[in-house]
Amino acid sequence: MTGIPQLTLADYESRFAGRRRLHDVVAYWAARKPDEPALVHHDRGAADTWREFDEAAARLAAALLDLGFRRGDFLAVSLPFTREQILLEYACFRIGVIHAPLDLRLSPEEALRCIGRIGAAGYVFPGKMLGADFGELGKAVGWHCPSVRRLLQCSPEGETIDGALSFAELVRRAGEVSEEGLRRAAAASAAVSETDGAQVIFTSGSTGAPKPALLTHRSITVQNMCLGAAFFKEGWRVLVNLPPSHVGGQAELLMTTLFTGGTAVVLEIFDAARSLEAIQKHGVQLIGQIPAMFQLEWRLSGYGSYDLSSLERAVYGGQPAPRPMLEKMREMAPEIATGLGLTEASGFCTYTPVTGDVDTVARSLGADMPVYRMSIRKAMNEDGTAGAELPDGEIGHVCFEGPQTFAGYVNAPEETRKAISTDGVLYTGDLGYRDADGLHLAGRSRWVMKPRGYQVFPAQVEEHFLKLSDRVAACGAVGVEHALFTEGIVAFVEKKPEAELTVAELKRHARSLTSYMRPQHYVILEPGAMPLNRVAKTDYVRLAEMARREVERLRAAGQWDR
Repeated sequence: MTGIPQLTLADYESRFAGRRRLHDVVAYWAARKPDEPALVHHDRGAADTWREFDEAAARLAAALLDLGFRRGDFLAVSLPFTREQILLEYACFRIGVIHAPLDLRLSPEEALRCIGRIGAAGYVFPGKMLGADFGELGKAVGWHCPSVRRLLQCSPEGETIDGALSFAELVRRAGEVSEEGLRRAAAASAAVSETDGAQVIFTSGSTGAPKPALLTHRSITVQNMCLGAAFFKEGWRVLVNLPPSHVGGQAELLMTTLFTGGTAVVLEIFDAARSLEAIQKHGVQLIGQIPAMFQLEWRLSGYGSYDLSSLERAVYGGQPAPRPMLEKMREMAPEIATGLGLTEASGFCTYTPVTGDVDTVARSLGADMPVYRMSIRKAMNEDGTAGAELPDGEIGHVCFEGPQTFAGYVNAPEETRKAISTDGVLYTGDLGYRDADGLHLAGRSRWVMKPRGYQVFPAQVEEHFLKLSDRVAACGAVGVEHALFTEGIVAFVEKKPEAELTVAELKRHARSLTSYMRPQHYVILEPGAMPLNRVAKTDYVRLAEMARREVERLRAAGQWDR
């Protein structure tokens, strides 16, 4: 595929030698443009220059060392994308402490499970926010997570729970760190390798419980090199409005912006109106969002009143986008692009050309780069080696190999073996094929349906109904056990606001599908009712449960298994 940079490992090791550890990136640009803005905190009306960022992270790293944190420790963090979150993670990177941002929407039980699973040595949390009292969660962590030695609370004066150190006090200590303390932190930083773990991102859990994926300095900065070359320009102002617990917010947006010497315009929590305000106020040139975020912005009654003329590129990822959405993106910015991104690959791993042509972006998820090679393969062999590569056009497992692959799931060797073959090939869990246009996904391997003995991928069914773009907002298809057909397909179709849609219309539209791909049952959902996971992708776990309940009802009425 033309128009995609062809970066290699040799490029990474020569051209980007000074930016191979995440904290080195900050030092690199602090030395070259110390007084230019690195971070803009839109919600607070504040900013940090490269020099301020570098110095604050260095002092905070020294303060963490004084608290007893050491290389290889995990620090779990429940904070929005605040200044404290960003400075804390870069302080961790400096001394080899592994930063583990948690989704703020986790239930207390889920948060405790995540913290326990990685054996976190510390936990950072706010006070009361988003309708929850995180102080109570902090107490529960102190009671139920024996690995946690330190609790740090980032909250207003007077809210700090017993047994926790206030973040304000930590910052005060950082400001008073001695020259000897800074030298100790520098020595700790020198011991950090680019292959060391840097950050844990818990997978979104669309096909099961979240798993702690360990990303390294090297895996992230190789991704930064590739994504930066494909979609960014040096020095650009980029909106960071994805959550800090998501690889899109971290490795893709924040860290690639910093890697390319840009300015990260950060929102603490996504809000459609504030996102548009930030673009207008700060002259943002690049946005990268998932489809649902674009839709929320476009639905604002005052959308047309915002000045978005600074935007030069709009990039989307996460799930397929129908053509009308691409056309709307093209109206928002002169150039658009997409690709495949996933946590276990430290972010983006395929790229379309950056273009103003909707057809080019609609054709595929783009192509790989030599530094991180893609292949379509048979299933992993029983001995743990990678399956044979398949020819173009044949559906198989989407795989990658190279330095972007994550280090593994923390404390889960069996799960890691299922993801990474013994010969170093990452099995993404996606099924797809490749042709001259690039990568095409067919679905997740776990959710392949087998009606009448045929293999059907959810995307084959879903994309067919998404063609009804004037009435259909989203579609999800799952298989449920069927006495005659082995599995029957249940299609959940979310209609657009104010649209009229009937099951009879869906059945008529399905006539152009191959007979065994046609759903046995349809459920029409009201606008906004499609179950989504924490990163706004279709939640197939919940969808499968909904389908099972629906089939139980049908079976009781004698309307299934026939």
